[in-house]
Amino acid sequence: MRTIGDTARASGLSVSALRFYDREGVLVPALVDPENGYRWYTDEQIRQARLVAGLRRVGMPVAEIAAVLGARNDAAHRLLDQHLHRLETGLVDARRELSRVHALLDTQEIPMTTITLTSTVLAAAFDSVRFAAGNDPELPMLTGVLVDVEPDAVTFVATDRYRMAIHREPVTVTGEPVRVIAPLPWVDELRGKRTSEPVTLRLDGSSIEATGDGWTIKDTPRQYDYTDWRRAIEARTTGGDPRTAAVDPAVLRAAITKGRDHELVVLAIGEGARIDVVSDADRHDDHVAVNREFLLQALEAGGDGQLVLELDGPIRPLAIRRSADDRAYSLLMPVKP
Repeated sequence: MRTIGDTARASGLSVSALRFYDREGVLVPALVDPENGYRWYTDEQIRQARLVAGLRRVGMPVAEIAAVLGARNDAAHRLLDQHLHRLETGLVDARRELSRVHALLDTQEIPMTTITLTSTVLAAAFDSVRFAAGNDPELPMLTGVLVDVEPDAVTFVATDRYRMAIHREPVTVTGEPVRVIAPLPWVDELRGKRTSEPVTLRLDGSSIEATGDGWTIKDTPRQYDYTDWRRAIEARTTGGDPRTAAVDPAVLRAAITKGRDHELVVLAIGEGARIDVVSDADRHDDHVAVNREFLLQALEAGGDGQLVLELDGPIRPLAIRRSADDRAYSLLMPVKP
């Protein structure tokens, strides 16, 4: 009788492997000491263990190894031949797949989608949406700026669910349409580039880079599905008849901040299409209440020129856009009474 250690050395199987094949019923020791649990094997089982070791090295499944050990001589050989046939078929498939991979390596890489803007336009586009990007770790898909490249335009989108900012620029696109979520550090670094030089953006699902005159900023897009921002556009343009009012952002900022420290701002359109800031106590059904800080940030992102506010009652988003320009605007979700 051989100990488990002797059997391991004689067969090429490890002690742990012998224990495994014992538990699986493939190679059960001839004797197990009831007092100390020691396993003992016969000389015939040494031969079986060597068979198991050989079949293990060629990848035969455990169930088939057990079948070989329990089969008569001819049946055991048929099982070996069947396994060899599977190995040969797998090798043919592997050769075919590796040949395909070699061919892919030898061909040119699929070009990335490319667009070109001036650094000033690009920085301004990011400025107009950056404030609305989320920072909630529970919603990582919103902690970036969506760069949505279509056949003839690129749209930059940021949202934290409570407000949304959108900026669209017509461009010439080389390559396929693509949507990537640009990380905020990449966005903020590009916002610092403000010259008249062109900037080329190259994007695909695994890389996003911007190249200017002597510099390149590269990062990896955030690997999430972004919210369907087009639904917000549809909700804004259908199903309502919003009232509009042109405002001077500096004047409106002063009205919002003068003597007020409330979290909410209630807006109304007064006589002569004038925007009025009213108290919460004076709120009517056609007024809209929004977050004060969000409104200030949207006004700041809109720039110094004249802005247009669109109000459509207390439960529809407040839209803020540049005068006579629908390419860049913000949507603020209303706060219910």
